[in-house]
Amino acid sequence: MSCGRHGVRRRDFLRHGSVASGAALLGLSRFPHALYASEQKKAAQDVIALGKSGIEVSRLAQGTGTYGFGKESRQTKLGLQGLAELLRAGVDQGLNFWDVGDNYGSHAHVKEALKTVARDKVVIMTKLNISDAKGVEKDLDRIRLEMGTDMVDIVLMHYMHTPDWPTLHAGPMEALSEAKEKGLVRAVGISSHAIQALEAAARTDWVDVLLTRFNPVGVEMDTDAATVAPVMEGLRRQGKGVIGMKILGQGFLREEVDPALQFVLASPALDSFTIGAENRAELEDLIQKIPAASVRG
Repeated sequence: MSCGRHGVRRRDFLRHGSVASGAALLGLSRFPHALYASEQKKAAQDVIALGKSGIEVSRLAQGTGTYGFGKESRQTKLGLQGLAELLRAGVDQGLNFWDVGDNYGSHAHVKEALKTVARDKVVIMTKLNISDAKGVEKDLDRIRLEMGTDMVDIVLMHYMHTPDWPTLHAGPMEALSEAKEKGLVRAVGISSHAIQALEAAARTDWVDVLLTRFNPVGVEMDTDAATVAPVMEGLRRQGKGVIGMKILGQGFLREEVDPALQFVLASPALDSFTIGAENRAELEDLIQKIPAASVRG
């Protein structure tokens, strides 16, 4: 579960497997469960406003990018019909948020799913590899065609990892703003892969929505959760929509789903979060676990 190609690579994690996994499990064994209880039960289907963007999403997004790069991911390996059916299954269970990406090769699967899911029933978020302004314009035309939709709800500049990304990518940002004005895109932002990039987002009015890595033990994250959380909270106070990813540490915490969910459900640092289920049973298990994890002491 979870998504991405950057951060700690799987081969690096396995090279130091006993140390890394041991540290993660040690962190979870000391997880202060009692502090992450709530009187209010939360559900995967809860409708959440993403900051001031005007977009409302389900608390849980369906991720499609586990080990996603080179136009492939574990979800796209399910095949065109397989992933489309999984996306439809989420909608049938009350989810309305699809997290896709150019790197993952999941746009065609969206088009297939939209053959039987009404477009206004789902919020589609995708990520683009940024080159220049002209490249962004061409990519937007291409991905809208690939997904079979005239409008994309959220478009993120993918893998922002330096503090100067707003200067480096001023041209693409302007192109995305123009697309927003034309009604081709509803909200724009970044996927953050470094704390410095996240901090830069707090200084950038252009950002409507951002995606950032967040879990209780810092696996596959920019830095530890205690450092990242205050920055995320500040972004939310500014009215930016904050979406968590790597909730299960790109699958390394898949045996510790309950404490990972408990952590993100109680945190004031994010609005919603994305997890990439790889089959219907995993998806249903996540949906069932979220209410219990939100109130467990």
